[in-house]
Amino acid sequence: MPYIAIKSFPKDEETKQKVIAEINRVFLASWGCPQEAITISLEEVSPAEWDEKVRKPDILPRLDKMVILDGRETNG
Repeated sequence: MPYIAIKSFPKDEETKQKVIAEINRVFLASWGCPQEAITISLEEVSPAEWDEKVRKPDILPRLDKMVILDGRETNG
């Protein structure tokens, strides 16, 4: 039952739909779950609000869970 929460800078609707479809496809093909098990959310956050709304509350407290952080693989 994967729940994939995406927080990102704003993008155009076509790009968002393309990325969500690709993530969905990867989970169907590689994770081995049915479509009914997948939940994906997308929250757009402005660059000016990124540190306060995402980095400080979601990323920094979970550094041990980060698999890729600032573009680099971690031991998470």
